[in-house]
Parts: sequence; C-alpha cells; structure tokens
Amino acid sequence: MWRPSRPPNPLYFGGITYLDHAGSALFPESLLKAFTDDLRNNVYGNPHSQSISSKLTYDTIEHVRYRILQHFNTTAEDYTIIFTSGCTAALKLVAEAFPWIPEGTKQPSSRFCYLTDSHTSVVGMRGITASMNVLSVPITPKEMLLSEKNRLPAEEQNCTTPHLFSYPAQSNFSGTKYPLSWIQDIKSGKLHPIKIPGKWFVLLDAASYVSSSPLDLGVHQADFIPISFYKIFGFPTGLGALLVNNRIAPLLRKTYFGGGTAAAYLAGEDFYFPRKSIAERFEDGTVSFLDIIAVKHGFDVLEKLTGGMEKIKQHTFALAHYTYTVLSVLKYANGAPVVRIYSDTDFSNPDVQGPIINFNVLDENGEVIGFSQVDKMASLYNIHVRTGCFCNTGACQMHLGISNEDIQRNLQTGHVCGDDIDLIDGRPTGSVRISFGYMSSFEDAQTFLKFIIATRLSKLDTEIPFQSSVIKLATESVPDDHASFNSADKLSPIPHILDRELRNNSSVTKTTVNWQPPDAEAESIRAAVSETAVPTCRRGGKPITVTNIYLYPIKSCSAFEVTEWPVGNQGLLYDRNWMVVNQNGVCMTQKQEPRLCLVNPSIDLKQKIMVIRAEGMDPISVSLEESTGNETVICESKVCSHRVKTYDCGERIADWFSSFLGHPCRLIRQSSDTKNTSHQKSTKGLTSATNISLSLVNEAQYLLINVASILQLKEHISARLEEPLEIDELIRRFRANIVISAPESFEEEEWAEISIGALRFQVVGPCSRCQIICIDQQSGERNKEFLQSLSAARGRKTNFGIYLMNQPWRSSFPDILSVGSQVLPVLKENTEIQPPTSSEEKCSG
Repeated sequence: MWRPSRPPNPLYFGGITYLDHAGSALFPESLLKAFTDDLRNNVYGNPHSQSISSKLTYDTIEHVRYRILQHFNTTAEDYTIIFTSGCTAALKLVAEAFPWIPEGTKQPSSRFCYLTDSHTSVVGMRGITASMNVLSVPITPKEMLLSEKNRLPAEEQNCTTPHLFSYPAQSNFSGTKYPLSWIQDIKSGKLHPIKIPGKWFVLLDAASYVSSSPLDLGVHQADFIPISFYKIFGFPTGLGALLVNNRIAPLLRKTYFGGGTAAAYLAGEDFYFPRKSIAERFEDGTVSFLDIIAVKHGFDVLEKLTGGMEKIKQHTFALAHYTYTVLSVLKYANGAPVVRIYSDTDFSNPDVQGPIINFNVLDENGEVIGFSQVDKMASLYNIHVRTGCFCNTGACQMHLGISNEDIQRNLQTGHVCGDDIDLIDGRPTGSVRISFGYMSSFEDAQTFLKFIIATRLSKLDTEIPFQSSVIKLATESVPDDHASFNSADKLSPIPHILDRELRNNSSVTKTTVNWQPPDAEAESIRAAVSETAVPTCRRGGKPITVTNIYLYPIKSCSAFEVTEWPVGNQGLLYDRNWMVVNQNGVCMTQKQEPRLCLVNPSIDLKQKIMVIRAEGMDPISVSLEESTGNETVICESKVCSHRVKTYDCGERIADWFSSFLGHPCRLIRQSSDTKNTSHQKSTKGLTSATNISLSLVNEAQYLLINVASILQLKEHISARLEEPLEIDELIRRFRANIVISAPESFEEEEWAEISIGALRFQVVGPCSRCQIICIDQQSGERNKEFLQSLSAARGRKTNFGIYLMNQPWRSSFPDILSVGSQVLPVLKENTEIQPPTSSEEKCSG
C-alpha cells in the first residue's frame, strides 16, 4: 500500500507547506536523479537526423507517446499525441486548425461554444475564431444542464457543419468536476450546447483534472484533450501535449509549415507536401526532446511512488474533504462563519469534486478580508497558497457575484488580473485557493487549519468540534497504513516558526553632513514654499518636524541614520543604489534572507566610499565613484516589475557577501547610464516632470512614517505580545526614509503634498506592508505577531506609512533634507488614499 511521505525535495527543508498543486505539482528528487542519470549514460541527438544518437532520440520519443496513451487507457489507433509547449499552445493549435466554416458562405456557419467556467486560454480561442469570422458563444454551467431542451428537428440533424464545444473536466477555480458523460451526449446529439444544426466536436480541457484523477479515453472519447505535464509531475515545465482523436485528425487544417513537418517542398515556388503522420505535421521544428524524455521518468516515478492515479485521486480528495469539513464549522464567538467557501458540491464524492478549495476569509461582521492580506499572513506561516481569479474570470464572476460592469469599472480604477488590489468598495475582486497533490500530507492540511485558527480566532474560540464522523470520512478513502490519518486529536496550538540563531546587529550609524546651501537663497525658497504650502485646513496647530532620516545604501540591508543628507534626482543620495543578488542574478531581500539586516553599510562622502560591516567579518569598502572602465559590463536586472541597468561590484565584494550569508551571491549597483529610462514612475501632479527616476526601490523615492502612528501601534502590539516594546525597534522595522512627529496618529494619510524646507513632495499613496516588518532589524529574528497586530489594529488593512515623490526645485545648489526641519502638509480633497496600482507588494526593501 502506498503511504505518501515527504519526498527529498529542497522546498520542504525550509518548512514550507505548499498548497498550490493546482498551479504546479512539485517534482520529487528521484525524478531528477533518474532523468540526469539517463542523460549521463546516453547521447541524444536531434531526432530529425539519421545518426545513432538521433535514432535513439526518435525511438525514445515514440516510446513516450505510447506511454502517454497507455496512461490515458487508449492506443495509437484512436489517438495521436502532438507535443506542444503546454496546454495553452495546444488550445491555440486547435483554434487555428479546426475546420471552421465562417459566416457569409453558402453553408451554415460554425460556432465555437465554451463553458464560462473555463481557463483564460480557452476563452482566448475566440480571438482566433473571430479573425476567421466564426461566432463564439459562452455557455454557463446552468445553461448546459438545461441543454437537453435544445433538440433539433429531424430535418436538421443531417447537417455536417462542424461546431466545437469546450469545457473543463475539472474547474481550476473550484475543483468542480463536470460530467465526462457530456462528451458522448454531445457527440451523439443528445445534448446541444446551443440549438443549431451541425456536427459537434468536443474539446476537453483536462489540464487541471489529470493532475490528480485518472482519465479513461477508452470510455470518454473527446476529440481534443490538451494537457501540461508540469501539472502532473512538476517537471519538466514548458512541455504539453494535444491528444487528438484520429477521427477528426484528417480534417484539421494547417497553413504554416516548420522544420520537420514537410515531406517535400520547393523554396522557389509554392509547392509543399506535408508528412503523413499527424504528429509530425503539427510539431513545427525540433520538439523539446530532452523534456519529452523527462516525461518518461515522470510516469515511472509517479507509478513507483503512488501506485497510480486512482490512489492519488482518493488520497487528495480525502485531504480536501477533511479540510473543507473543518473550515465549514469554524465560527467566531458570535456564531459568524470564519470563511465563505465557493463550491458547487459538498465535497462528499471524488467523482464530482477535485482537491481544490476556494474561499475568502471573513471577519466577525461577515466582511471579506482581502486575499492579499490572507496571502501575506499565510507567508508568515510558510504556507504557499494561490490568490486572485486564477485565470478563470467566468467562475470568479459566478461565485463572487461580480458583474460584467464591475469588471470594467474595476479596470478603470486600476485593477488588473494578477495584481494585489483585493477589495474595491469593500467587495472582493478575487479569492484564496488551496489545492492538494500526491505529495500533500495530512500535516499540510492541519498546518493550514492551524494557521486559519491562529490568525482569526481567539484562544477561547479554538475548541473546534472534530467529530469522529469528520475523521471517519476523511480516512475512509485513503490507505490504512497512512499513519498521519489515524489520530482524531484536536488541533494543537500552532507552534512558533523556528528562527535562525542570528548574531546581534550593531546599532544604527548616525551621520551628520555639513553641506548647506547659501543662506539667502535657501531662505527665499523656503519662504516661497511656505507661502504655497501652508495647510489652512489641517487639524491642530502644533508644528510637525522631521525626527529621523534613514537611507539604505544596499537594498534590504541595515539602515544608515543621518541628521542631514543631500537629495539626488532619485531620492536621498545613494539610497538603495546597490542590491544583493543570488547566483541567478535575482534580487535578494529579507523575505528570503533575513540576515541581510545584519549587514551595516555606511557612506563617507568625504572619502567617497561606502564601508560595509557585519559581525564576525572584516569591514570592506566600495568606492562611490561609478565604474566606467571598458571592463565594466552593464547588465539588465529586475526590481519588482521594473527593469534597471546595473553592473557587478566585483569578486572581492561577492566573496565577502557569500561568506557572510553562507551561499553564493553578488553585489550589484545601479548604473547611472543616461539612456536608462526603464525604472521610472509616472506620477500625476508633478509639474516639472511626468516621469520620476527611481533607484532600486520597489515603489517610490521616499517612505514616510509618523511617530504618533508608531506609538498607537506600539500599544496594540505590546498588549498582544504581553511584553514591553521599544519605539526605536518599531521604527527600524518599518524601514522609512523620513520619520516625522505629527500631533495625530495616521493624519499623514490625509495629505496630498508636503514641503520640508526647500523640498516639495507629492504623496503617491499608502505603503501596504509585507512580512519584512516581522523581522527584528537588529537580530534578524522573525515574529509573526507584528503583521498580524498591524492588520488587527488597522481594520484588516496592513497600510502603514506613505510613499512620497520629490518635485524638485530648479535651483543652483544641492537640496538638503535635515532633522528638525518643519513639515508643511497640504490636505487632499478626498481623504481616502488609494494604494499605488502595482502588482507587487509595496513593502520597503
């Protein structure tokens, strides 16, 4: 009997609970080992050649085709395997090759019908059909269930116009399994998606279904079945297939021909004769033959580890049923449900429900807590979930009650697919999805449930009624020797995440820069600013002043505190000009490497160097002069969604960081190349420019926080921690550039502009916080309570601080930002600040 266990996968060594198997399966180490051993022991050449190595590749590919057919209980007599780059490419191929009859001909025209609960890639086929003058018709699940009424008169049943109906075997949104019996019913004429004469063909989108359920094509003979292999095995990615019923294959049309698809053609005139094999005719160019070979090992390992898809189906459904049942009974003290589950089933039958649970978390009043907020909290517990609409707008609209007008209105407000704008006017734009795979365990389900309980219920509310019937239902369909299902104990309190033992950080360095403009010119500009910026409607009369100034020369490293500092065209001079990247050139932050906060950079303007210190390491210096020699290689890097030009700071610095952090990494610096316009921010309202240049920040040039807001939050966190909390520690956690002392907490969120001395700033929006505030900036230790407390204190939001962009004055002297300077705010007309419209988390790095 198969007992699922933790595979030797690096992801698990970090204590991660992975619950996005519907997004991608995880690959076991044994699959990679078998694949790499194969590559070491064999030479695979291009299959379009006749050499021994090429013949080996060709024969192996053909073997994999048969293996895929065997997996779906069919043969080459009935189906052909066409390899593609994935399920999406397979769908596109069908849309392009299907024998459509367009509008305006003597024959009745074709229709493309699709279930509204379909992936974007299915709906997107209508773009191709529209270009061919073929009408597309969306069908709701409810309409499909009533389609038996669309019976045609006898005289219309002999029409041969081809129509195509597409539907998912399993909804990637909710896990609902639609009847496979529809395939035969539609093809036989028993069901008609719409009332129109013609011959119906069926496209079964099986990408989500086959990741956890067996599909028998010997029984359910759809005409087209697109799949992606990473959904099943986790590796390889970028490879899929289209299974084509051989009865429809000869009717498919193709215009483009690539390498390997032609039996013969002429370059000098229009002559082309395709290969006889349907697969070879549609596989343009050289197929991804090494990835295809990896698929063979994927099937071998899957069978060895699990015993087959039926066992995977039962195992994953048991986990989903158990989790669904417990989630359904979670209540607040007032009896209100903790979650709202979006499902068409009661999770009682694995034949109609897959291992996907879609939901939103609610507060005690029944209001939805945004999915972005839930995702951030889950990250604190090392739980990986999926959020948004999951490339299935139709299902999202159906379950969340979002109208077509809502979608268009949300777009106008700045919300696009895949961003983190989770609530608009209090209504959710998406939801949270968890999904189980063959690697999932009962502990994964428990960890997730403990997370929901720990973050939503008080200690008095955590006695959840785990009736024996719940455990019985959850264990009936899994192997008896799965030990983790044998306990009916209640959920124990969630354990704290074990933190690394990190060395204490040295205190933040404070520097004074003696760099002042001429008094007369400075005074005249300050007077001009004051005259235009006096806040006539601001509450209270107490002055607001700057109390602290911080810059972060190296992104995500320790702060460098100063009393005054020059301002450049990207913000504070040298603020986030450098960043640490991993061996793949990807930016590292404290989210992945908390020890970055123990790296202390300081700037010496006189000596024109940056000195980097860390406990146990010799100090090392980097010149502030930009490297411009011939040996300097300018590269393109990415910070969030922005592209920036950078150059490497050399082996000496790379060795220092690699030694301290314990893994290969490098220090890179943003290039001041004037041709670099990629990292700019388009900002309305700034009179001097429409595009403001940014350093290696995530969102804006400056981040400002208010001491009064810190003090209010401090009281809330201290009460939850039941221990004293230093205000300086809180200030450092929020990694601001400018700290001010205003009379009222959170009044900064009502400002449209501010002036500090000769400097004028526009408020861009609030900073939505991520898990970095949970990291003690002096020790590197994590504490989930800080983000949870912020969310509780701010009423389900995690906003704290405001982003600023500098509107520079055209002056002959350098601008200086100084501690003690007066802050003059201008209130905005609408006191609700909207967050910046970006798909990235707005945390300060």
